[in-house]
Amino acid sequence: MNKDCKEVWENCLSVIKDNVPYQSFRTWFEPIVAVKLESSVLTIQVPSQFFYEWLEEHYINLLKKTIKKEIGTDGRLEYQIIMENSMSSTKPLSVRVPTSSATTKNRPMSMPMDLNRSDAIRNPFIIPGLKKVKVESQLNSSYNFDNFIEGDCNRLARSAGYAVANKPGGTAFNPLLIYGGVGLGKTHLAHAIGIEIKEKYPNKTVLYVSSERFAQQFIDAVKGNSTNDFVHFYQMMDVLIVDDVQFLAGKEKTQDVFFHIFNHLHQSNKQLVLTSDKAPVEMQGMEQRLLSRFKWGLAADLSVPELETRIAILNTKAYHDGIELPNDVLEYLAYSISTNVRELEGALISLIAQASLNKKNINLDLAKQMIDKFVKNTAREISIDYIQKVVSDYFDMPIELLKSKTRKREVVQARQIAMYYAKNHTKASLASIGAHCGGKDHATVLHAYRTVNNLIETDKQFRAYIADLDKKIKHT
Repeated sequence: MNKDCKEVWENCLSVIKDNVPYQSFRTWFEPIVAVKLESSVLTIQVPSQFFYEWLEEHYINLLKKTIKKEIGTDGRLEYQIIMENSMSSTKPLSVRVPTSSATTKNRPMSMPMDLNRSDAIRNPFIIPGLKKVKVESQLNSSYNFDNFIEGDCNRLARSAGYAVANKPGGTAFNPLLIYGGVGLGKTHLAHAIGIEIKEKYPNKTVLYVSSERFAQQFIDAVKGNSTNDFVHFYQMMDVLIVDDVQFLAGKEKTQDVFFHIFNHLHQSNKQLVLTSDKAPVEMQGMEQRLLSRFKWGLAADLSVPELETRIAILNTKAYHDGIELPNDVLEYLAYSISTNVRELEGALISLIAQASLNKKNINLDLAKQMIDKFVKNTAREISIDYIQKVVSDYFDMPIELLKSKTRKREVVQARQIAMYYAKNHTKASLASIGAHCGGKDHATVLHAYRTVNNLIETDKQFRAYIADLDKKIKHT
């Protein structure tokens, strides 16, 4: 035969390139090396057994057609697979793939398909050694967009998540990093994105994994000498959702392998969704190259839900549980429990349980009794909403008036006091405090804080107001 193996393979590649997506061609065909051409059999070398199985599973028909076109109807293909270094033989194992449909019974004796072989692809979520990798998404169907209540605290993150779910890998939000404190809905939103993608794109491989589980799987892969299979498994994902990515901090080897998986998926236009308890700039112990990649897409924060959102969350939860709650009970719970959604839902469950066990109606008195006990056992943060409620009650004015843009002296002073306490007792930024107090900017909040401090030092009556209010706010 006049043609050499490289020429034949180049001709095959030119045909294949026109029949597969560009990224798939780069991933699965560019790494292949033509080794020899003898008696109408073209031998190509592939990086791993997983690589070989993937080609056979997804591209065998295309390969057969192109080989026959170049070599003739007798044309066949043979693989050389580069095995792990742990194998006794350093010489690549040759595996013949017949041009008829490749089934287990047609495989040559040189490579029996033992599903328990250590060199078979490992799927960390099912059983090591399965030839056909079927991935369960690990998603929780109860965490969906329908029961994720939208508010000012999460609007950006929810909108970005929904955009990603409608066009995974096709938006500017890749990666989408959702960050915020405990119990604010990061995991819920991450699952909701995955579930929505599965509904819209059933053929896409979606996987949710916590960073701790990812790290443990990597340790197991290192112990089992199957790191390549671990990496290849994660590189197969169309959508990878990693929860609590901050727990990779300090784990250099795990970060390194995640870096390569991240790069591969991002370059392949696959979607990455990450959650964290803090923004990238605040993550300690994380490699800079990873942090820079986290900033490639969108980092959207989830903040403490405002009063209206908390009421809506309670309403939705009560509705799903088949419970009808009086408005005054809903408002009391929403005012009293403000740190996060998890505590809010926990308080509601406790209230329902109290009413059920004691055969009592759910009313404001029962809610107050339950909240007193609940608060004693729960570390709570004072919220901006609660401060505004205490201040407005103290000065006997509607909370809506306190939040309005009116410049009446008594309202301005009450508003400034609310800003002062919000700065002292919450972790909210000046901009966030201003937004809660009638849409003021951070400079207005800073001015209010200084004004209140000055009045405390110079005005005896004002100092008495503050001392009295201080007791009421801290009493919460």
